[in-house]
Formats: sequence, structure tokens, C-alpha cells
Amino acid sequence: MKHILSLSTLFLICLLTCSCTRQDLEPCDDYRQAMRDFVVRISMTAKAQNPAFIVIPQNGIELITTGVSAQDELAVDYLSAIDGHGQEDLFYGYTRDDQPTPQDETARLLTYLRRSHSAGKTILITDYCNQPEHLANAIAHCQAEGFVSFTAPSRELDVIPALSPLGENARDISQLCDIQNFLYIINPERYNSRADFIHAVSATNYDLIIMDLFFNDGSSFTAEEIKHLKQKANGGQRLVICYLSIGEAEDYRYYWQTEWNHHKPVWLAKRNPHWDGNYKVRYWYSEWQDLICGSEDSYLSRILHAGFDGVYLDIIDAFEYFE
Repeated sequence: MKHILSLSTLFLICLLTCSCTRQDLEPCDDYRQAMRDFVVRISMTAKAQNPAFIVIPQNGIELITTGVSAQDELAVDYLSAIDGHGQEDLFYGYTRDDQPTPQDETARLLTYLRRSHSAGKTILITDYCNQPEHLANAIAHCQAEGFVSFTAPSRELDVIPALSPLGENARDISQLCDIQNFLYIINPERYNSRADFIHAVSATNYDLIIMDLFFNDGSSFTAEEIKHLKQKANGGQRLVICYLSIGEAEDYRYYWQTEWNHHKPVWLAKRNPHWDGNYKVRYWYSEWQDLICGSEDSYLSRILHAGFDGVYLDIIDAFEYFE
């Protein structure tokens, strides 16, 4: 004999199931504050081992205020934990590479970036453009604001620009506030070997390098290699900063477990359709945070052991996805 549930009973079961599932998977009252707390934890962990360690979140500039407006109260604990801000697409690349960013979006971002800059933070701007007039315009706007500009010829961040760094110098750079320029090259796929990559980057005079901990084959750069990269071609010393995504998991990283392809941990959310191998994460979960900075084998520990001067934290704006 078939047992038939009434529509009202089915509705109640579905409602309870959905409610419990949502409560279990997303126990977060404030996605913005959760990201601030995560960044503060990373900063405190790193600076406890190296007080000079540099922490730079990329995008998500809205987190500098406690509300949803650039005029709201500053998030003092968050600002105290970081040393600068990275921002993509401020003037070019927001909708498409080599296309001007909509003026209203540029204006909105500038209200936040100026407040951060006034609070003493160094602002690193990455615009995606290659046309000479766009390069000149992006650089001029950054100079007028007191920001540091990098005009990336490729969204893949796999190219060293042909032009010499703006403000090229032979000074020793020991603090983020001293940089005049930077190179953002986190994808070494154009290079056949680690030696080729190291040679190409070493031949430049950028004040700061943002790069990945790992080469194409999954092996990490050594402390000796990072020490070598800290010297400019002209003899001056520079800073070398490590890229670290904390708002998405990447299935090509050392921490990825093959079983996650079929049975995802509770903190692992949907795949990012725009970047192959990337997955949104419920970044407030301790299991994910521990992979990033909670043990001797954590991502942050590996970065520190390799001798990097700091971290460039990406997907800070993950809070927007969950909101």
C-alpha cells in the first residue's frame, strides 16, 4: 500500500530541511565583519613571527568602514591590521580590458581608497590596459592621487611589461610606503623553468614584486630563491610579496584533497564559472581558516618559511557573493 503525504506535510518537511541546511551551512550574521576578522587573524599570526610582515588585501575596499557607505565610521581594528590596499580596474578593465571603467564606479571606489590613503595606507592600483594613451592616463590619475600604479598588459598577470618601471631607482626598499612601482606577475606559465622565471624577474628594477609561492609544476620557491629575487638588477633591495587567495579555494593547490571532487567539505561552496579550478568558500569556517593560517603546514606558514616580505590577499570581496 502506498503512503501518500499531503502537500502541506511535504511543504513543512521541505521548509524545515531548507532552514536547517541554511543555518548549518551559513552561520554568519555579518559577512563583512567575518572577512575583517579573518584578515586580522592572518595579520596577527604573521606579525607574531615577523613584526615587519606586510599585509595587503586586494579589492573589497568597502571593508574599511563599519557600514555600507564610504562616509561611515572606519573599521579601526581592520585598518590597524593591514599595511596597504590593492585595487583592480580603478581606471581601466572593470567591464573589459583596455576599456575605461565606468566613471560612477571609479568615483565610488575613490571615496574609499582616499580614506584608506589618508589613514596612512599605501594604495596599489592594477589597471588592465595596453594602449599607450590608456597607460599614460591610468598612471597620471594614480600619480595625482598619490597611488602606486601597475598597468597590466594581460589579465592573466603573466607578462613583465616592456617599459621600464615608473620612478625606477636603485634605493633599498624596506617599507611598503617607500615603493614607487610594483610588478604583479603571479602566473609563471610563460616560463619553461623556475630558473627562467627567476632570471626574468631578477633582471628588473621594480621596488616590489607580487608573485605566487608555487611554480607551474606545483613546487614552491625556496627561501634562497626568494632572497635572490629581493635584489634589483641595479643592486638595490626590494620587497617580494606572496599572492594568497582567501575567499576561494583552488583545486591545483597542495591542500586540495581529491575526495573533495565528489564529497565537498561543508565550507566549500560553488565553483567559480569564470576561473577554472576555483571554488567559493565559506571563509568564516574554522576548517578553511586553519588551512590558511592555523598550523605549521598552513599556507601562511609556508609563505613565512619561504622568506616573503608579506602577503597580497585576494578575493577579499567574497562577502559580496554571500550577501
